[in-house]
Amino acid sequence: MSTSSTDLQRKLQKDIEGEVYFDLFNRGRYATDASHYQIMPDGVVVPRSTDDVKAAIAHARSFGLPILPRGGGSSQCGQTVNRGLVIDHSKYLKRIIDVDIDQQRCTVEPGIVLDELNAFLRPKGFWYPVDVSTSSRATLGGMAANNSAGSRSIRYGMMRDNVIAIDATLADGTDKSFGPLDLSSPAGGASDDLTARLLALGKREEQEILQRFPKVLRRVGGYNIDALLPGGNPINLSHLLVGSEGTLAYFRRLELKLSPLPKNRTLGVCHFPTFYAAMDSAQHLVKLKPTAVELIDRTMLELSREIPLYRPTVERFVRGEPEALLLVEFAEDDAQENLSRLRQLHDVMGDLGYAWTNNGKQYGGVVDAVDPALQRSIFEVRKSGLNIMMSMKEMRKPISFVEDCAVELKDLAEYTARLTDIFTKYHTTGTWYAHASVGCLHVRPVLNLRLDQDISAMRSIVEEAFDMVMEYKGSHSGEHGDGLVRSEFHEKMYGSRMAANFLEVKNSFDPANLLNPGKIVNPSKMDDRTLFRYGPDYRVDELETVFDWSSWPGAGRGFQGAVEMCNNNGACRKILEGAMCPSYRVTRDERDSTRGRANTLRLAISGQLGPGALASDEMADTLKLCVSCKACKRECPTGVDMAKMKIEATAARKRRTGFSLHDQLIARMPQYAPWLSRFPWLGNLRSAVPLIGRLSEKLDGFTSRRPLPKWRRDIYDPEEAAGPVDGQEVILFGDTFNTYFESENLVDARDILIAAGYRVLAPRPANGGSRPVCCGRTYLTVGKIEEARSEARRLLETFYPYASRGVPIIGLEPSCLLCLRDEIPALLPGEKADTVAGQALLFEEFCIRRELALDLKPVGPKALVHGHCHQKAFNAVTPVE
Repeated sequence: MSTSSTDLQRKLQKDIEGEVYFDLFNRGRYATDASHYQIMPDGVVVPRSTDDVKAAIAHARSFGLPILPRGGGSSQCGQTVNRGLVIDHSKYLKRIIDVDIDQQRCTVEPGIVLDELNAFLRPKGFWYPVDVSTSSRATLGGMAANNSAGSRSIRYGMMRDNVIAIDATLADGTDKSFGPLDLSSPAGGASDDLTARLLALGKREEQEILQRFPKVLRRVGGYNIDALLPGGNPINLSHLLVGSEGTLAYFRRLELKLSPLPKNRTLGVCHFPTFYAAMDSAQHLVKLKPTAVELIDRTMLELSREIPLYRPTVERFVRGEPEALLLVEFAEDDAQENLSRLRQLHDVMGDLGYAWTNNGKQYGGVVDAVDPALQRSIFEVRKSGLNIMMSMKEMRKPISFVEDCAVELKDLAEYTARLTDIFTKYHTTGTWYAHASVGCLHVRPVLNLRLDQDISAMRSIVEEAFDMVMEYKGSHSGEHGDGLVRSEFHEKMYGSRMAANFLEVKNSFDPANLLNPGKIVNPSKMDDRTLFRYGPDYRVDELETVFDWSSWPGAGRGFQGAVEMCNNNGACRKILEGAMCPSYRVTRDERDSTRGRANTLRLAISGQLGPGALASDEMADTLKLCVSCKACKRECPTGVDMAKMKIEATAARKRRTGFSLHDQLIARMPQYAPWLSRFPWLGNLRSAVPLIGRLSEKLDGFTSRRPLPKWRRDIYDPEEAAGPVDGQEVILFGDTFNTYFESENLVDARDILIAAGYRVLAPRPANGGSRPVCCGRTYLTVGKIEEARSEARRLLETFYPYASRGVPIIGLEPSCLLCLRDEIPALLPGEKADTVAGQALLFEEFCIRRELALDLKPVGPKALVHGHCHQKAFNAVTPVE
C-alpha cells in the first residue's frame, strides 16, 4: 500500500464511524459487478451515516482520489467498478425516512432494497412499481443512478417517471436538493449558478435534443438533458440526476412516487412455434393494454429445466416444445375485466393463426395462469433470466454488450432476425428474454472473453448492431445503462454536439472529474481488455483438489470453472425469501455473501491476491461464517456450491497448517464415539462442571457457553436383520449423531419400517471391525481428506452389493445421508458411488415414494416444521410436509 493510501486510510478510520477497508481481499470483493469488467479500487468505505459519506468524500477529494457510490453491485455494464474510493451504502443507509400515503410518496435512503421497501408498503396497499428483476438486492439509490425500469414499465414507466426529488452531495461537498422548479419565480427557477447553467443549456439545445433523442420509451443513454427543456412537462432537476450513474452527485435521500398495489392479476402464457412469430406478435398483444409482455426463449426454458429450483414451475406452464413464450399479464382492479382480457388474448392468438390443433408454424396457443401462486412462480423464472442464462457450464458465456437496445414494436421482429444474422456471421448465437412489451429485449451473444477472436467478434457485433439500431431510430441503451460498455458510443448515437453537451453537464457538476470517472463521458474503449475480469494476464495454474469438478471446465479438475460460475448478479444478497445466505443476512457484509466468497476464491486461484492466497488466514476469515448449509447449491441460479468449495479451501489450508485439537475432535468423533458411549460420564463432565468447561475451552476451542450433546450408554445397536423374513429389504443407515446421541430416532424409524412390512438390514462393515460405517462428513468439515476418502470407500464397499440389486439405503440425518448423493460421488467418482447415490433416500422421501400404509394418528391441531438446510438444498422438505 502506498504512503498516500495509508494516510487516507488512517484519516478515514479516525473520522468515520463505519467500516474502512484498504486490504487486498476486501478491495477485490468490490472489483467486479455483474458485468464482465474488473477494476481494483483503492479502498472501500461502508458508511453508517450521511456524515460518514461527507467525510469520505472530503478526504478522497483532498487526496485527488475518485469516488464511486455503490449499492447492490449488480450493474451489468460496469457502472459500479472503478479505481478510487468505493462508498457502499447498502449495509447501513437503508432507512425509510417518511411515508405519505395520502400523497402517494415516500422518502428513503439510497441503500434500501426494493423488495424490502415494498414489503413495508404492502400492508398499506401500495408499492414502488419499478419492478426490476434484481428486486431482492437492487437498492433504490442504484436504481435511480441507473434509471432502471422492469417488467411493467409499459404501465408504470421507468425510475425517471417515479422519482420526485433527490437530495444529493456534490463532489465539492455541497449539499443540494434537486426537484421540480418553480419557473414562475423571479429568478425563473434558477436559484443558484448550477441551476442557471443547466436551464441555459436546455434552452440553447432544445432543437438538438428534440432531433437527436430517440422517441422510444426505453432510452437511458447519456444524461437526461431533455428534462431541461422549457415548455411541455414541468422541469424537474432530479430527472437529470436519474441515470447519471454516480457521475454527478452522491444521492443522500430520494423522494419517490408510489402506486396502489394491483388488486388482481391474471396471466396468459402465449406459446409460439418460432422466435420471429413471437416478436411479430408483440405489437398486436399490447393492444389489449396488458401490464407486462415478457419474453422467455427456448434456450432459457431448456436451462431452467436443468435447475432444480425452477424445473417444477416450468413443467406446469410450458406445453410442448415452443421456440418462444410471451408472458402477458393483466392487472386491472376488476378481476372479471382481467379474465375478459385473457379471453381476448385467446382470440387474438387465434386471429394470428395459432391453435393447439395446428401443426408446424401455426402450432401454439395460450396457457392460462389464474392461480396467484403459479403467476408468482412463473415470474420468478422470468426474473432469474440473467442467472439462468449464465448457468451454462462452459467457458463461453452470454455476454452483455448489445443487451438493451430498444426499437419500436413494429420493427422488433425484423430487428431481432437481423441481429441473429449478425451473431451467425461471427459464429455465435444469442440468448433472448425480457421486455417484449416495449421493444427492449435482453440479448446476449455467447462468447469466451479469454479469446482474442471472441473479443474481436464482440467489437464487430456491437458496431454492426448499433448501426442497425440507428437505422430503426431506436436506443442503444434501453435499461441497464451506459457504464464501460456503451459510453464509448454516445457520440456515434447522438452526434458530437450532444456528446459535448453531456460533457458540459459533467463539468458543471464535477469539474475535477472525481465522481465515477470514465462513465457516460470521457470513456475508455468497451473492449479494453485490461479492464476485463478475465484480462490478458488472467490464468489459473493447476491445483490439487479434493473433489471431481469435471462437470465444469478449467484447472483443478474443473474447480476453476465451478468458481467462475458466479456472475456477480447478487441473488445471494436477498433477505426476505429462501435461505441463501444466512450469514450475509446477519452481517450484511459483502465478504459473507456467496458472491463475495466466490469472488475471493477466483481472485485467489488466479494469483491476484498473492501467492498462497487459497490457504491464507484471510481466505479462512472469508469462509469462516459459511455454515455449509448448501442453500446456495439450490438457490444460486448458477449453482455455486460454496459448502463444497469451502472444503477445498479448508483442505488447502490444512495442508499448510496441520490440524488443531479442535479439528481432531470434530473429525474423529465417529472413531472415539463407541469408546465414550461406554463412559458417558467422562464425555459429559465438561458440561456438568462449569470450571472444567471454561478450562477446556482454551484447549479444545468449544465454547463453554453452550452445553455439548450428551453422551449416553443406550446407543442404537442394530440387529443384522430385523422384520419379516419375506419382507422387501431396506438398509437403515445409522449416522454417528443419531446412533450415539438420539438413538430413539433410529429405533422408531426401524419400528415403522418393520410395521410397514420391510426387512431392515444393518450390513456389517465390509472390511471387518465393529465400528459402523460413516459417510466421512466430519472429516470433510475440517479438511482431513484422506480419512474422508477412507470412510467413504469403506461405506461404498459395504453398501454397494446391496445397492446394485436395488436395496434402498435409508437415513435420518440429512447432512450424512445426502453426503452419499453429493460429496461421496465427487470424492470417489465411479460406478460404485453412483449406484449407492441412486439408492440413498431420506426416511421421509422413502415413505412418500413407497406410499407406506401406516396407521397414523394426528399430532395435534398444528405442527411446526423446520426443514434441515441440506433438505432444502436437495428439495427434500416437501416429503416432510
